[in-house]
Amino acid sequence: MREQLRNFQASDPFGRTWDVEFRWLQNAISIRHADTVDLKYYISAGDERRELVVALPHPVLLKLCAERSRPLTDAWCLRLGAAHVCHMIATWADMDKTLVTPDAQEIAAHNAKIEAAGDSARELAARTR
Repeated sequence: MREQLRNFQASDPFGRTWDVEFRWLQNAISIRHADTVDLKYYISAGDERRELVVALPHPVLLKLCAERSRPLTDAWCLRLGAAHVCHMIATWADMDKTLVTPDAQEIAAHNAKIEAAGDSARELAARTR
């Protein structure tokens, strides 16, 4: 998993490298009357620039938190959003959209990668003590 979640790069299937800049995280009930956590990104490759909002459904997040015995935090949502943006760019899935809502399976898959990266980091830290 990426160390830097606010500014990072991702490669698309066409050989371009996209610069990704995280802008904000908000509860969408206040801006769109939607039960999601919205994360806004500016992405660019060369002269091409886009805005992208990843909308994480609140009920899906709560269910996953309960299943995994983890708290629902801004930091976790930021990791999920970054993972989804990387997935979108790498596969070019939904890149024609400005607002994207990953489904429960996609969010669970991103979380599994986040947890695996966390486990690896903890193991490395334990070995270097």
